[in-house]
Amino acid sequence: MEQLIGEYHVDDLIPLVKSGLALVATGDRADLRHRLQQTLGRLANPDIRVIVVGEFKQGKSKLINALVNAPVCPVDDDIATSVPTVVGFGDPASAAVLMPRTDGGPDHDGVERRAIALEDIAGFVSERGNPSNRQGLASAEVLLPRRLLADGLSIIDSPGVGGLESAHALTTLTALPTADAMLLVSDASQEYTEPELRFLRQATRIVPNVGCVLSKTDLYPQWRAVADLDRGHLSEAGIPAPLIPVSSDLRLFASQTRDVELNRESGFPELIGYLRNEVVGKAQALRRKSVAQDLLSTADHLRLSVTAELQALQDPEGVPLLLADLEEAKERADQQRKRSSRWQTTLNDGASDLISDMEHDLRDRLRSIQREAEAAIDEGDPGLVWDQFAEWLEQRVASAVSDTFVWTNERSQWLAEQVAELFALDEVPLPLLEVSSTDGVLAPVEEVPFLDPGHVSAAGKVLIGMRGSYGGVLMFGLLTGIIGMSLINPLSVGAGLLLGRKAYREDRDARLKRRQGEAKSLVRRQMDDVVFQVGKQLKDRLRLVQREIRDHFGALAEEHHRSLADSVAAAQRSASTFRQEREARITELKAQLAAIDRLHAQAGRLLPEPTQAAQPAQPAQADGDPTGVVGAPA
Repeated sequence: MEQLIGEYHVDDLIPLVKSGLALVATGDRADLRHRLQQTLGRLANPDIRVIVVGEFKQGKSKLINALVNAPVCPVDDDIATSVPTVVGFGDPASAAVLMPRTDGGPDHDGVERRAIALEDIAGFVSERGNPSNRQGLASAEVLLPRRLLADGLSIIDSPGVGGLESAHALTTLTALPTADAMLLVSDASQEYTEPELRFLRQATRIVPNVGCVLSKTDLYPQWRAVADLDRGHLSEAGIPAPLIPVSSDLRLFASQTRDVELNRESGFPELIGYLRNEVVGKAQALRRKSVAQDLLSTADHLRLSVTAELQALQDPEGVPLLLADLEEAKERADQQRKRSSRWQTTLNDGASDLISDMEHDLRDRLRSIQREAEAAIDEGDPGLVWDQFAEWLEQRVASAVSDTFVWTNERSQWLAEQVAELFALDEVPLPLLEVSSTDGVLAPVEEVPFLDPGHVSAAGKVLIGMRGSYGGVLMFGLLTGIIGMSLINPLSVGAGLLLGRKAYREDRDARLKRRQGEAKSLVRRQMDDVVFQVGKQLKDRLRLVQREIRDHFGALAEEHHRSLADSVAAAQRSASTFRQEREARITELKAQLAAIDRLHAQAGRLLPEPTQAAQPAQPAQADGDPTGVVGAPA
């Protein structure tokens, strides 16, 4: 099915890129050919990913079911999603699960796709059928023939994170750098919590489009007041995200009864309008701009050499002047090489500083958590609340790691911009960096070890008291024996009780100090493990960022240097061309130049007009469907 990008369809853009490849193929420009092949690959995979996130039982799965009008995600009061489920376009409808490959198979993405029946999807993606994802699935995929999905939109149902500050929230953050948009779902039972707002602040720093959905408005009459409070929280936090109240149950019922008014009351037309205009529309505009920039750059590089040779052939008397221009072109090429040396130096220095700063940031955050944890341990008996303490510690560590990786992503983008400024170009495309992904960062880190709660049985308490009282009974019994009293007498027994109680208290305090010391030791060991494992992965990712930036800008520098060198060589060839061959070569070069100009003009029309006003949001109502519900139930 055709996908519209601005005034162009993907089926129109692909031939345009292929025509550019045909022009590049006439020369020896493997660098330009590689760039256009990458452009063609992006057009062949036009997925626009929207990830739906939120805490447990907020209505994420039912929201997706209502959007596509099909029970693709399992919904129940006691069923939670355990595996991410991707809902995209496909005809006919189908389902599959994706598993990581362990046999070194040929799949480029490292996963094995296994088809399953659509009605069996719940057995693979829910906690009831696949608790804690014991089957080790990477994700599940459901394809449906829905008009909403036909433009390349993919909706991802993520597992509930059980508290957006928990370690499980890192799994959700993993998918954000590769997503085009995120929807945070929170029901209307209460206003936003601090973890939800904190998660939203992180998401706005990673994903380009963030929207908020207030679900279950049919269950809570006070939903309007909650919506106003949530909008106030978003405004105070500086989060530019729209809040859309919806009712999935009303939407599903409206699709069954074909009730237009009920569908409008459900809030889904506004949500679908947001997805179509703000998410799909903007993603397609960015893709169109990227294609235009690649084609314009290719045309400019090709024109440089063709124009130089054509000028020399048409004006043979101006060869001496042309030779002088060649010297200037060589000087420009040398300057470009010097600029290449400068950006490489900037990149290497910036990467070293970035690694040092990020390591310090991670250690500083973890040291702060360690001091806070040790202070909490000193205030009481850690053995009595160790399970809750360990959960708190894991949440704080996960939050600190997440903050460090998000900041690392921002610093990496800043470094790429600093390198781009050293290129003498009007607009230099930046590389796609995804260092903020936290996939597997805490996987090597073991859980906080068990701490002995220090419980002492009644018999143990008696034995501790008897050990302390034995010396008191014996000592005072001997003293009272001087005056003729027996070894065991009221005085010696009383002294034994007092000393036994004192011994028990000293033993209790000693055991408490020992548990506090053991707890602090476990916390320090946990922090060291996190620093060791996460620090190693942080370094690896930053080295990957450095290589990606180096390769990206290295390719740009090579393209420009190659274009200058080609123009010099073309002019030199024209100076020695025989007169009888000159006219034929001029005709050939003019044809090439005309084709390049046509490509340049077509690519220029892909760019948006500078004064073009933003189009108003269109109503999310499908053709021939009064409720705006696209497709029949699967």
